[in-house]
Amino acid sequence: MENQRILITGGAGFIGSNLANKLSKKNNVIVVDNEYLGIESNLDESIEFVNTSVTEDDLPTDVDIVYHLAALSSYAMHEKNPQKGARVNVEGFVNIVEQARQDGCDTVVYASTSSIYGNQTDPSPEDMPVKTNTGYEASKLARERYAEYFSNHYEITLAGMRFFSVYQGYGGSEEHKGEYANVIAQFAEKIAAGKSPVLYGDGTQTRDFTHVSDIVRGLVLAGEHELDGIYNLGTSKSYNFNTVVEMLNEELNTNVKPKYIENPIPESVYVHDTCANYSKMKNETGWEPRISFDEGIKRVCQQYQ
Repeated sequence: MENQRILITGGAGFIGSNLANKLSKKNNVIVVDNEYLGIESNLDESIEFVNTSVTEDDLPTDVDIVYHLAALSSYAMHEKNPQKGARVNVEGFVNIVEQARQDGCDTVVYASTSSIYGNQTDPSPEDMPVKTNTGYEASKLARERYAEYFSNHYEITLAGMRFFSVYQGYGGSEEHKGEYANVIAQFAEKIAAGKSPVLYGDGTQTRDFTHVSDIVRGLVLAGEHELDGIYNLGTSKSYNFNTVVEMLNEELNTNVKPKYIENPIPESVYVHDTCANYSKMKNETGWEPRISFDEGIKRVCQQYQ
């Protein structure tokens, strides 16, 4: 992708800043972020930064491509203020897409979530039945339905990317997220300091951990191919939290034991296992993950060695 004018909402956050910095090398990139979950210092100097909310008017949507990543991006964030979650995640989505459409932009790539698959130990395809157990999941599914409306009614392309568990580590752009960072980043920080990482339940829950560089490559391809519909970005391999702790200890040459606590999230809504089927994305763009989990763990631990 070259010589494009690109808007990235939530572009100062973890995934957004990695995408913005990648695209800014050959494109004109504008970032909209109110710094609720992002910080401007994550961005390269060449990027135009606009500190505002996606719910505002007169946003810089006169672009070739919109990457809409801004969101209250977890169960905990949404439950703290469900009304705000709906305004940002749903109203903000409609606001961005409508302003972009009126400005002549016909290519949108946006963040959805793999959480709506529920507990899945087998790879989840995009066409399997989904349901919502939380306000966060409901807001992301609402995005997908509104995207379907915009696509059918206005003939613009909207690619909803269902991210699986995205990580990089505090040596990247995750540190500012603190308690909302991926568990790998949090566990590594604790273990490197000789402190016990905290695991919910017995640590047997599994995640399809996907390195942010693979996610960014998938987002770029989705824009280049003007994809329309829903796509998974994951690895089709899952690891439980106990294994993650073991691998981090091995890489850091430590022997820190985890601390197990009762899960504060109700079991009825907690997603215990995730695993992606990414064949649709591979078939349409050639994308597949390149960073093995062993390599990803090494990259997370580099800053501590």
